[in-house]
Amino acid sequence: MNRSGAEILWEVASVLARDAADVSRARGEPGPNLPPLLFFTDPARTPRPWETAARLPAGSGVVYRSFGAPDAREAALRLREATRRRDVLLLIGLDADLAEAVGADGLHLPERALAQAPALAARQPGWRITGAAHTAGALSRATGLDAAVLSPVFAAGGASAGRAALGVEAFSDLVRTATVPVYALGGVNAANARALIGSGACGLAGVSAIRTAFGPD
Repeated sequence: MNRSGAEILWEVASVLARDAADVSRARGEPGPNLPPLLFFTDPARTPRPWETAARLPAGSGVVYRSFGAPDAREAALRLREATRRRDVLLLIGLDADLAEAVGADGLHLPERALAQAPALAARQPGWRITGAAHTAGALSRATGLDAAVLSPVFAAGGASAGRAALGVEAFSDLVRTATVPVYALGGVNAANARALIGSGACGLAGVSAIRTAFGPD
């Protein structure tokens, strides 16, 4: 395990979560109990995500995105086992049936499916529901979510490779307009994470950086 990278990411994520909670309390808002750190899986970049999930700090979270993989149920079950052992939250990407089948803690919606959030929240009041956003317009449609995941903050790979990075200043401006807590995703790593302190983000989210920091050597 790259302990230095892991320690930095967890420390910064914890500071962001604490600061966001302080702001909520100052406004008289209880706010949802959200993980400071979210590990997003990706079939290409995290082929065995349960190995990373088994090493995450207690209180963090995993977002399993199957992208239609034929072994999605098996992978989700392995993640459920690993996350339960570590006291880590498990969210399933888009597939509510899979989330119910494996006893997940909630759902993560892609930007195109944000409109589903209110109905899902009503049907599954115990679930945490997060959703992806890449623009101010999408962030304004975050009704019914416990939190939005805004990306890419920095230059990123994967699905965000073709999107221009927001940068910390623009990201912070968007967070101030949001009606729900916002995670920072996209190119976030141990080298740049501290730049997000004071941005208003409620935590950090990542794929490769979290896999590198917390995954098996």
